[in-house]
Parts: sequence; structure tokens; C-alpha cells
Amino acid sequence: MKILITGANGLLGYKLVQLLGLQPEVTAIATARKKINGLPANVQFFELDVTDHDQTLSVLSHTQPDVVIHTAAMTQVDQCETEHELCWKANVTGVENLVEACEKNNTHLVHVSTDFIFDGSRGPLDETAIPKPVNFYGESKLAGEQVIQKSKITWAILRTVLVFGVTPDLSRSNIVLWVKKSLEEGKSINVVNDQWRTPTLAEDLAMGCYLAASKKATGIYHISGEEMMTPFDIANQTAEFFTLDKSLIKPADSSTFMQPAMRPPKTGFIITKAKRELGYQPHSFKEGLALLASQLHR
Repeated sequence: MKILITGANGLLGYKLVQLLGLQPEVTAIATARKKINGLPANVQFFELDVTDHDQTLSVLSHTQPDVVIHTAAMTQVDQCETEHELCWKANVTGVENLVEACEKNNTHLVHVSTDFIFDGSRGPLDETAIPKPVNFYGESKLAGEQVIQKSKITWAILRTVLVFGVTPDLSRSNIVLWVKKSLEEGKSINVVNDQWRTPTLAEDLAMGCYLAASKKATGIYHISGEEMMTPFDIANQTAEFFTLDKSLIKPADSSTFMQPAMRPPKTGFIITKAKRELGYQPHSFKEGLALLASQLHR
């Protein structure tokens, strides 16, 4: 099976490249806007900016993948709120281009989406929950989902929540790495204690994507961790795991943060469908921290 990954330079993309490179039955093709260093020897690379219509059609026509796993997106929530055009181009136009290319080449699409398509009035949520975004990032990701759902291709949409993990170059931070670095530097940090999520280990999300691709699963799947936590909980567990000073972590009400984009208060996912249909089994949060720690020390 030939699987093409978009956004292979991101955290999820990196984990997917490593995972697919180990699968003997998979020919993995990594794509990103710029060349990536350190790819496994058996993984091909092509430059691809999915917002470029002609390039997208050309790369898929040349590589003829059985499945595309689409991880490339603009995910900086506040930047999306202030730069609508850039956000829409990345998260909607890019999807439109990929859908057209998949249609032309009879390619199955596995698309990664987000809990931010929901308003956060309740949680955890299953796949039947009705989307209602509260920020432009969520609107753009929902519009991308709708492009796929209206298309003629076969597809799976995998929604996820608050992904954490580490890459060798540490170029992409996330809540766990931010907390660890801040506390190691002796900085006091204010962390939200009135939002709830089910944080997702990047390796687990990569496995969910691979399972969906290998089965050519169709429909919507919620892929995340199972533990409902606030960012404050996450920060405290991170501090405990790395034996850092928890007294530097101060609980904060989300209303005290001046951010351009609203955040949904309570999301988190029910992952029963993914476990039943895909065989998805996430790590616990502490197991995820242990895996991350082992990778930091390599």
C-alpha cells in the first residue's frame, strides 16, 4: 500500500513518517513545503504545498498513492483569528485541491480535524455531536470537513484533541514541553483550570491515522486520549513526572487571558468507535509522558 503524508514536517507528520517507515507492506511518501532532513532511507520525499492547485494535482498524479493522510494545516488558533485569508487558504482551499487530486487518482483520503469545531458547551463528545465553532480556526476546519463530506471520494475524518509529543529538533512546542521548559527555568506560569480536554499523544494519533489508512476506513472517528483533564491538571502531572516545582504553577480562569480567539470550554472525546472499528488503543497520559521523556534523552 502506498501512503502519502502531507505536512510531514509537523509533529504528527514526523511521527507518521517514522511509523509508516517501519511497516513492510507500506511505501511511504513524505511531503512538505520544504525539504525535510533525517527521513528514513525507505521514505520518498516530494515538495508539496497543498494550497498550490497545480502542484497538488501533479504530485498525486506522479506518485499515485492508495491513501493520502492529510495532516498539513494552519493550527495556530490566534493567528487564524487575525489572518482569515491565510487560514482559509491552508485549511479549506488546500482540502479542495487534495479532494480534486484524490478524485482524479482514485485515492482514499484520511483527513485530520479538531475538537475546535465544537462550541465546548459539553463534553466528552462522540461522533454524532453537532459542530458549532466559536473561533475562525474551528470554522475553517469544519468547512474543510464539509468539502470532504460533499465530495465523491472515499474518506475518513479523524478529529483529535490537544496533541503533545516531541521531535528531534524540538521545533514545535506544545503544552507539555512548555510547562517542562518553564519550570526548569524557574518561571512561574499561569495555567487555565476551567477548560477540559482529552490530551492526545502524537504517537497515538499517528497510529490512529495508520489504522484508518490501512483499513481504508470510512466515516468520522474521534481519536484522542481517554483522560479528561484541564491544562492545569496537565501541568501538574507534567511537573510531578519530571520532579519539577509544582508551586510555580498558578491556576487561572480563562477569562483572564487576553487572546484573539475564543476557546471552547469543554470538549474531549469519547473514543469507543475508534477502539471498536479501528482497534485504536491510546496510552495513558503518564505513559505518554514516559515515552516523551525517553525520546528527550536520546
